[in-house]
Amino acid sequence: MQQLYLGGRVFTADPARPWAEALLVDDGRISTVGSVAECRAAAAAEAPEEIDVSGCVVLPGFVDGHSHLLMTGAALAKAQLRTATTLDEIRRRLVEWAEANPDSPYVLATGFLFEAVPGNEPHREMLDDLFPDRPVFVESFDLHCGWVNSAALELLEITDRTPDPVGGEIRRDPATGRATGYLLETALHDHMWAFLARVDDATRDQQLATAMRALNAAGTTTAVDMAVDDDDAGAFVRAEENGTLTLRVIGHWIIRNTGDDARNLAQVREAARRRDTHDGPMFRVAGIKLVTDGTIDACTAAMIDPYTTGTNCDPIWPPERMEPVVELADQLGLQVACHAIGDLAVRNAIDAIERAQRVNGTGDRRHRIEHLEYADPADIPRLGANGITASMQPVHCDPEIAGLWSEVLGPERAHWGFAWPEYVRTGATLAFGTDTPTAPYEPLPNMYIGATRRSPGNPDLEPLRPDFALPVDETIVHGTADAAWASFEEDRLGVLKPGACADLVVIDDDPFANGPGALLAARVRRTVVAGRTVHSNP
Repeated sequence: MQQLYLGGRVFTADPARPWAEALLVDDGRISTVGSVAECRAAAAAEAPEEIDVSGCVVLPGFVDGHSHLLMTGAALAKAQLRTATTLDEIRRRLVEWAEANPDSPYVLATGFLFEAVPGNEPHREMLDDLFPDRPVFVESFDLHCGWVNSAALELLEITDRTPDPVGGEIRRDPATGRATGYLLETALHDHMWAFLARVDDATRDQQLATAMRALNAAGTTTAVDMAVDDDDAGAFVRAEENGTLTLRVIGHWIIRNTGDDARNLAQVREAARRRDTHDGPMFRVAGIKLVTDGTIDACTAAMIDPYTTGTNCDPIWPPERMEPVVELADQLGLQVACHAIGDLAVRNAIDAIERAQRVNGTGDRRHRIEHLEYADPADIPRLGANGITASMQPVHCDPEIAGLWSEVLGPERAHWGFAWPEYVRTGATLAFGTDTPTAPYEPLPNMYIGATRRSPGNPDLEPLRPDFALPVDETIVHGTADAAWASFEEDRLGVLKPGACADLVVIDDDPFANGPGALLAARVRRTVVAGRTVHSNP
């Protein structure tokens, strides 16, 4: 079946022909891009279905370069705390959610800001008076810390003597030694998340469906899921097999540091097996994911020099554990994606990738560093030199949430945060994503931040390094064509050219003609995946 899109402007993200008047879709792929006359002439004898976009702009479907799909579906059902700026507001929203969800045995929330909590230090006693018997599980906005009440500590069987896991901390009162209910990094994963993950396949399928509806409605057609495990893969496979997967998923298998090389390398071999097993048109496994440090806001990102608080944090993956894993993954042809936010973690990740390529031989690996929020200036030139993709999320430098980030780094380091143009100058490819659910999943406000460094929720706030903002067209290319290239999908996804998949989005304002503000005003009118409309808002 053929479809002819016409009646608006088409931004292709293809440098060979950035703009067109129309495009022709044939059996889920783009066959012709050009004028209306050219597309009609290329159509089969039988007239194609004409889709008049009525003056709207057609873009490639957005490729979210870093996301967590099932977690997004789960998060959308929880109390939302990202805009709660005080402890009183957090408590009020928790009570409202608990009253609205009386059948839930737990109180579930996500997105608390560290600066909204006195002393940036969550404590069970801040929740116990509201919920003395009902367990409360709260995630930080960056999904690197958890906050629970006493009832939840008991349910998780965390006692004052429970040991800290590798790469994490169960925070304890320095005077009494008692667990405070604050779980950092792998303590969150091993205790709170492991407990909440005990759900059935039907629940996981519903979480995926919720996430897909939301992302499709926002204009996303492909998501790179950066923490795939057996449960996630099962949900993706079931949806692909029954034809309900309306979002292309490129997965990176999560590898956790066990502290034992043999066990760590076994996880890499399992990822390679999954890569060979899961290779469908809608879901495939591309590589591995290592979380090598935490976040700057929580002061758990690994830094060369201490934070302004005088503290610092060791990497979750020290070099001696990380290097064998990266070397084996590179040898097996797996893409390596390293979460590295602090400059020490970034340096370690570059070192490991550079070493692996020296041992195994160079090639088109397209290994990636995720987030890359602050890199030491001495290490920036090494990105392009080693073919490393800078996978970044504009929404993480939203001025509305950047206050604590800047404060704990100090002005000199904060001045060089999220240095997108500097990374591009090295020859590195810049791939944009959202890291949903640590941040809003909508790509258009994310692109607005990329093009302005301003806050979508409060554009009057002072931006962080406005000179690092990018032109609108480049920003959108980073969120479409470059994000696709970073996953070896440059011929299929993120671009509207002959032979590519017919994955596209129609928006009703023109940011190219009307400026970046149009990215906030625009509504998604249609989202198409493989020629099939998966979201429509006439």
